[in-house]
Amino acid sequence: MSSFIAIVRRLFPLRILLLCSSFNGLTQRAWLELRRAGHDVSVELALSEQVMLEAAELAKPDLIICPFLKEKVPGLLWQRHRVVIIHPGPPGDRGPSSLDWAIADAEPEWGVTALQAVEEMDAGPIWGYRMFPLPVEAPRKSALYNGPVADAAVELVLEVAQKAGDAGFVPVPLDYGRPEVVGRLRPAMRHADRVVSWSDPTEAIVRRVRAADGAPGGRAELCGLAVRVFDVYRGPALVGRPGAVAARREGAVLVHTGDGTVWVGHLRLDRGDGVKLPAVMVLGDRVGHLEERAGYTEITYERSAGVGVVSFDFYNGAMSTDQCRRLAAALRYAGEQDTRVLVVRGGETFSNGIHLNVIEAAAHPELEAWMNINAINAVCREIIECRGQVVVASVGGSAGAGGVMMALGADRVLVREGVVLNPHYRTMGLFGSEFWTYVLARRVGAVAAERLTEGALPVGAAEAVELGLADHVLGGGRLEFERSVLEFAERLASGVEWEALVAAKVAARAEDERRKPLDAYRVEELAEMSRDMFDDRRGFRAARSAFVRKVRAEVTPGYLAVHRDGWGAAASHM
Repeated sequence: MSSFIAIVRRLFPLRILLLCSSFNGLTQRAWLELRRAGHDVSVELALSEQVMLEAAELAKPDLIICPFLKEKVPGLLWQRHRVVIIHPGPPGDRGPSSLDWAIADAEPEWGVTALQAVEEMDAGPIWGYRMFPLPVEAPRKSALYNGPVADAAVELVLEVAQKAGDAGFVPVPLDYGRPEVVGRLRPAMRHADRVVSWSDPTEAIVRRVRAADGAPGGRAELCGLAVRVFDVYRGPALVGRPGAVAARREGAVLVHTGDGTVWVGHLRLDRGDGVKLPAVMVLGDRVGHLEERAGYTEITYERSAGVGVVSFDFYNGAMSTDQCRRLAAALRYAGEQDTRVLVVRGGETFSNGIHLNVIEAAAHPELEAWMNINAINAVCREIIECRGQVVVASVGGSAGAGGVMMALGADRVLVREGVVLNPHYRTMGLFGSEFWTYVLARRVGAVAAERLTEGALPVGAAEAVELGLADHVLGGGRLEFERSVLEFAERLASGVEWEALVAAKVAARAEDERRKPLDAYRVEELAEMSRDMFDDRRGFRAARSAFVRKVRAEVTPGYLAVHRDGWGAAASHM
């Protein structure tokens, strides 16, 4: 990707409008990379034809880019402006369910295509494309989207900006006779295509559910309830009646299939107001009598001679009260071992902090939120106060809110190229906790800490290092990144400077404690959070409900509009 940035920077910067369905991780990455390349970038949510047209009138863009836009681009827009769609499929692929079909049909290779908007959706001239292999094991749709698809899409966004600055460039018309045009028009997936039959083989069930993860989920019946199924893994080869629940573990349930079992991590009642939750919570008393069975775990600990690794992989990066308590216990155990370095490794998403879905579904949401924030604070304290080891945060997936602050408690923070950090709470109506008033200011200074939390803007991996949020950016895919982190940890553990590093961190922590105890930060933050959670002074209740139920925004958020001419422009070049 760095080669594309170098090319783009040599060209005259463009005024670019990003039209998107939501300001999600992919759009944030595109915004960050284009601004880092020197372009003037505006963002607008495609809420209606009128909004899209008005945004173009105000922005007066040289180029409009639409990353995975779900809405149709108005004819007046693409007739007046160069509008390029980033489509999640190879050249020639068309339709709204591209990734779903790629996983369901076990495609060996997939791609992303940049094409010009025309009257017929996904049928315009091609600006560029990227192809990549798909794993034999069915990936979760969310993992595919946030991984190789997003990487390819961001590369294409930069390539499109480069080509838009070339007066001689002409996109190639879509021609199904060309060898690289390997896609085809596919219909939208129907409800029938999502149905999960528990009598099917485990492989078929896993693939069908993962093709619908994290939305809309596989459709099934479980314990007499119509549900949507998410977050599935192969279980042991047990014999039983298909669809019967055999056991539970850490919020998941083990369900018999036609040839074995499958672990189901999350469910949602198949009705309009259902909330996606750990499966045991949804099924309740129907599975309360079942035994806990080993074989499924969200948290693991592994060690070599000098390095211990606590790995956790929580669905969508959300951490419930129970998950936080288990993670704090694992970190406490790891900190008591005789290793020299402790690696704290997150999953597909490193962490997004407290579990808003579990909070929303609780009988007393405010109380659950209070318990959750206290539990995640205990996790952060274990990281900050680990005195006998150098703690390394391995941030291989994006992170937000308390998840960012949790990582900042470590002595070294390593982030994977392409990771996006959102170190703020403002958009959820919270002051924030997780000792952020200590760990954030400690790394970036008070002024930058205020800008990051009040600006509510994303930070890319390179910017994170420049700001001091992270220490190093490492490239490569997820496995390559994790290997690099382990090599980094092993060098620390075997290096002659290890004792000096530990002595220095202990001395610095002691001095910080004398100046202001960690408990003082916790009490001050929780005093603010109590007002947000119980008095709802900043709109936490409504923001939480809208997030959990995926309520469509009615306007482009003000913090996006503000950033166009404000601090965000400066931050992108820090």
